[in-house]
Amino acid sequence: MKKKVAVIGAGNVGAMAASRIVDADLADVALIDIVPGLAKGKALDISDARPIVGSKANIFGSESFDALRDSDIVVVTAGLARKPGMSRDDLLKKNTQIIKDISCHIKKQCPSSIVIIVTNPLDAMAYLTMKTTGFEPGRVIGMAGVLDSARFANIASENIKDAERDDIFMMGSHGDTMVPINRAKSLSDDIFKETSDRARKRGAEIVGHLKTGSAYFAPSAAVFYMVKSILKNEEKTVCASAYLSGEYGEKDIYIGVPLTLGSRGVKNIIKIELTDQEKQSFKESARDIRESIKKIQ
Repeated sequence: MKKKVAVIGAGNVGAMAASRIVDADLADVALIDIVPGLAKGKALDISDARPIVGSKANIFGSESFDALRDSDIVVVTAGLARKPGMSRDDLLKKNTQIIKDISCHIKKQCPSSIVIIVTNPLDAMAYLTMKTTGFEPGRVIGMAGVLDSARFANIASENIKDAERDDIFMMGSHGDTMVPINRAKSLSDDIFKETSDRARKRGAEIVGHLKTGSAYFAPSAAVFYMVKSILKNEEKTVCASAYLSGEYGEKDIYIGVPLTLGSRGVKNIIKIELTDQEKQSFKESARDIRESIKKIQ
């Protein structure tokens, strides 16, 4: 029997993530969105591609959270994007209301599921989801580190060809205080700084070119990578937003760290040695996240 993945939010990221999962014949998908007809229309379009890609995975769209029932994984992309004139606090307030409501539905319909949070501000929303659902912290994970690390590695590849993916990654928050980590011997300090600065601003760069909307190809690929690691118990090493209980000197917070991702969610947090500068930057990143958490409490 195929596993079931529910994707809440049928915007660009959610729909593309659903399409990647179905195209790969990885799981059946329930695409959910409260906008009338949106999820149903996109689900039909994705379904029509199945004979082309050779997939037998089923997908259906719904406006009801009843479609969450018995999901093994829930991907949450729903929420408002920051608009011109909207402060970070405004965004936080609006998405807090949305995520609280969604979390209550998840708790009711699929209490054994693993939840992947994509909604921003991501670290705070992952924390809110864990607290509202009452799930074990390892079953709620924020996607951002997978995306931010991929952007960093991709930009770095313009300068060095032999760097391993595990040598270049992003820790900390999904925001201005994300912490670049460089363990690649061939990446000089100057190129490292330039590359990490570009990676930190990549999302804004993409928005600047698009004018309307934001990135969704790479974010949906990051979601797919995580879903696949969980469903196939691949135990991939990724950077993602996870709950810390003393690791890296932080407690009761969601923040991006290296971890192992398997069938039960976060199998373990991976501890790496940080330089003094990296430790300081990580503390600053944690402080920013805590400010958001205080506001939602």
